[in-house]
Amino acid sequence: MDLMVEASPRRVFANAHTYHINSISINSDHETYLSADDLRINLWHQEITDRSFNIVDIKPVNMEELTEVITAAEFHPHQCNTFVYSSSKGTIRLCDMRASALCDTHSKLFEEPEDPSNRSFFSEIISSISDVKFSHNGRYMMTRDYLSVKIWDLNMENRVVETYQVHEYLRSKLCSLYENDCIFDKFECCWNGNDSVVMTGSYNNFFRMFDRGQRRDVTLEASREGSKPRQVLKPRKVCAGGKRKKDEISVDSLDFNKKILHTAWHPQDNIIAVATTNNLYIFQDKVN
Repeated sequence: MDLMVEASPRRVFANAHTYHINSISINSDHETYLSADDLRINLWHQEITDRSFNIVDIKPVNMEELTEVITAAEFHPHQCNTFVYSSSKGTIRLCDMRASALCDTHSKLFEEPEDPSNRSFFSEIISSISDVKFSHNGRYMMTRDYLSVKIWDLNMENRVVETYQVHEYLRSKLCSLYENDCIFDKFECCWNGNDSVVMTGSYNNFFRMFDRGQRRDVTLEASREGSKPRQVLKPRKVCAGGKRKKDEISVDSLDFNKKILHTAWHPQDNIIAVATTNNLYIFQDKVN
């Protein structure tokens, strides 16, 4: 008989959002948390379910003047007064709640200047940030856009310190990805316990890991066929063009209906969880 795990709500925090909630982040004070939708971020106390404080509101008086939406938000892991939120325009705003009750003005704005040589019809869509995560030590911040993962130093607003290409081979496929709406997919990203490795998902049920210190990366696949207990995952490679090797998969044969949008890494151990369309896979580092 299979073990069934069910969750039941202990509290319901209601009537504070008009749009779909995209982020929830618990504060380091362990008493408050934030919730964010497309236009607003609210601050809650965990013991008060019927009232929240609005700390960010980007809704214009005339909705026709709306130029961007909030895509993700997170509290700083150590500074309870600090949080960030990202936008569909590729910007990240860092706010300090000590400055004012409504954080309409940010303390820092993180934005990477666009390379004019890469400018195209899809530039604004693929620069939209789908996830933002502070490193555990609180010094860095990771963002995920459609094609890449970027690492920012909180002390440097004007440029990225590290960039990792997740599936650059899809740049030539943006037109078809736009037509089938895949270009609007929102991929998450995560850090390992000591911030030395970052992980994010891709298509064909692939997920990518990038070792920051060794500058190495690997592509792995989450599938029922290759995920028998204790079986070691084999690295996968995508052939972007030219002659395809035996162990490579061509870009044209990738399945865009199979995608890993959600990823998580255990805070202490090398245990990861990745979610495909309707399956959750948990992998552990090889144990001798």
